[in-house]
Amino acid sequence: MKTHDFYYELPEELIAQHPVATRSDSRLLLLDKKTGEYSDRHFRDLPEFLNPGDLLVINNTRVIPARLMGVRSDTGTVVEIFLLKRLDEKRWETLARPGKKVRQGRRISFPGAGLEAECEDVLESGNRIMRFEYEGIWEEVLDRAGTLPLPPYIHEKLDDPERYQTVYSKDPGSAAAPTAGLHFTNELLDEIRAKGVGIAEVTLHVGLGTFRPVKAEEITEHEMHSEWYDFPREASDMINAARRSGGRIISVGTTSTRVLETVASADPEMKPATGYTNIFIYPGYEFKCIDALITNFHLPESTLIMLVSALAGRENVLEAYKHAVEERYRFFSFGDAMFIS
Repeated sequence: MKTHDFYYELPEELIAQHPVATRSDSRLLLLDKKTGEYSDRHFRDLPEFLNPGDLLVINNTRVIPARLMGVRSDTGTVVEIFLLKRLDEKRWETLARPGKKVRQGRRISFPGAGLEAECEDVLESGNRIMRFEYEGIWEEVLDRAGTLPLPPYIHEKLDDPERYQTVYSKDPGSAAAPTAGLHFTNELLDEIRAKGVGIAEVTLHVGLGTFRPVKAEEITEHEMHSEWYDFPREASDMINAARRSGGRIISVGTTSTRVLETVASADPEMKPATGYTNIFIYPGYEFKCIDALITNFHLPESTLIMLVSALAGRENVLEAYKHAVEERYRFFSFGDAMFIS
C-alpha cells in the first residue's frame, strides 16, 4: 500500500486557523464504517447517536508551554528549545533550532524566567538532551519561560490558550492537543452521562511526531514515533464492564485509540499498563478494542488518516473527505469532527 493512496485535495482556506466561538457548535460528519453512508450534523447532536451502556474513552493529557526561546550564554545568539520528552526531574529530550548553535556543553539562559540549561548530549536523531537548572516548581518556571505550541499549519495567534486544551485536560505533558476532544463542553459531557454513557480517562502525551510526514513510498517502511501512555485501573475496569454488557467502546481521538489498541493487543482482557507505544495502525489492521471513533479531519498522506481508514475503509474515508471539502467543512486541529460508527 502506497502513501499516495491516502492523498486528497484540500483547499488551503479550509484549514481552520481558529476555533469556533462555542466548542460544540463545530460540525459533525457521521460515517457508517460498514456502508460508507454519511450525513451532516453538529457536534452538539452527538448524544443522539450514543446508547446507554456505551463508553467514551477520552485522553486527559494537557498541552504544556513546550516552546522556549533562549539565548546562548556565551554569545547571546537566540535559540529555540522545544521540549519533546521528559527523562527525569531536570532532563528533557528536546529539539533545538538552529541545532548547530546548541552543541554539547553549550549553556542556554531564558531571561526573566529564572531558568538555565546545558546541552548534555546530541543524539543521532539530532535531538538534544538538555539539563535544566531552576529554583522552585518546574511547572511555574515553565509557565514563565515557555509558550503554548500550535501546529505548523496554524498561522494566526490564539487569543485564549485554553481553547487549545480540552475541558477535561489535567495531566501536563503534550506538545500538541488531542484535538478530537476540543469539541466537548462540560454541559455536553453532562448530557452524555445523563444518557447512561460512561466516560473513561486515559493519558497519552502527544509528541511532535504526530505532525511528521510519511516520507516512505510504501507505508510499511515508515518508522512510527513513540509516545508515553498511561492506562489506569479505573479505565480497564470500565472497558471490561462495558464489553461484558454489550456496550460500544467509542474512542475520542486517534491518541486514545493508540492507547487502547496497544493495551488490547497485549491481552484481550484489558489490564492497567503504562509505557511507550509506537503502534502504527493502517488498513489491514484488526481492531481489538474500539468499536467507534470520534476524530477530526487529518492531513493528506498522514499516519492519522491511515488509522481512520483502517477502521472505516480507505474508499469510504476518502469519499467522506471529498464530501467534507465540497461542503466546506473546517479541517485539522481547530476544524470540524467525524463520528465513525
